[in-house]
Amino acid sequence: MLILAINLGSTSSKYAVYRDTEPVFVETIRHPKEELAPFPDVISQQDYRRQAVLDGIRDKGVDLNSLDAVVARGGLTRPLPSGTFAIDEAMIEALKDPQAAKHASSLSGIIAYDIASELKVPVFTVDPVVTDELEPLARVSGFDGIERVSIFHALNQKAVARAAARQLGKKYQELNLIVAHMGGGVSVGAHKAGRVVDVNNCLDGDGPFSPERAGGLPVVSVLDLCMSGKYTRKELYDMFVKKGGFYSYLGVNDGRKAEEMADAGDEKANLVLDAMAYQVSKEIGACAAVLSGRVDAVVLTGGLAYSKRLTADISGRVSFIAPVMVFPGEDEMLALVEGALRVLRGEEQARKF
Repeated sequence: MLILAINLGSTSSKYAVYRDTEPVFVETIRHPKEELAPFPDVISQQDYRRQAVLDGIRDKGVDLNSLDAVVARGGLTRPLPSGTFAIDEAMIEALKDPQAAKHASSLSGIIAYDIASELKVPVFTVDPVVTDELEPLARVSGFDGIERVSIFHALNQKAVARAAARQLGKKYQELNLIVAHMGGGVSVGAHKAGRVVDVNNCLDGDGPFSPERAGGLPVVSVLDLCMSGKYTRKELYDMFVKKGGFYSYLGVNDGRKAEEMADAGDEKANLVLDAMAYQVSKEIGACAAVLSGRVDAVVLTGGLAYSKRLTADISGRVSFIAPVMVFPGEDEMLALVEGALRVLRGEEQARKF
């Protein structure tokens, strides 16, 4: 099976072609801000991004007509169960909703659907960011009218959980796991017998801070800042989501640079790095309570899991809960392809939106 995978970011377009689970190529286009500046929003970039991906595939010498399927990262639609979904017109309409269309992941599905429709091949999305398997207790926030929702790194968390299960010689559905994805955002999920029954919403400011997100903050202090009249809503959003965490304290949003600062003797950088490990460990401990202490493994993943300092610090705090397994980085492209293959091989039924 020859499969095209598409995963768009705010300033990048990642695309790959796989023959079964072996990559033919994996490419990332970095879009300069000046090229994106003329577009008023993400959705208006559709033709520009689509053509960039198509040109890149042709440059690699791959015949588009030889593709068996297309798969894309899922966007911000309504909450969905875990699994592989066929992208259809109903999903496309939801992805084009003004709220959903603000996120580049929504454009991934739209472009994938366009390409697949022309080629007349199946098109899928796998474990989208809105995957929702929360138990009722996990939805209660503490204020009536505000509900905790599930938005997290579902694609990588699920893929890594399955990989951990394989290493443990068991099925994912037979295990209780805690998976901490640590990247631009940090999400920590309690995986109970194959379902993520609780997880922090790292997109909307819940859980540990990260290189650029502030994470959970004291509500009244945030309220005072909002009512100060000094900032617009967009400025506040950018402060908490794009300029929080490492960036707020250290002026960098790269974990490697923060670690270099700490290694050079910067006391503040040392404190911030230790605090992040501390907060992730607390969130893992909370998930252990959700699972009543019955945890088969704690799994650390994401780009920051390459940091031996960070993983060692977290492991030292949480290894009493369960053995710690480390899967650095993320391979979302392979995870997308594996989800599509499960359907194409008849191992899984494609869900309808």
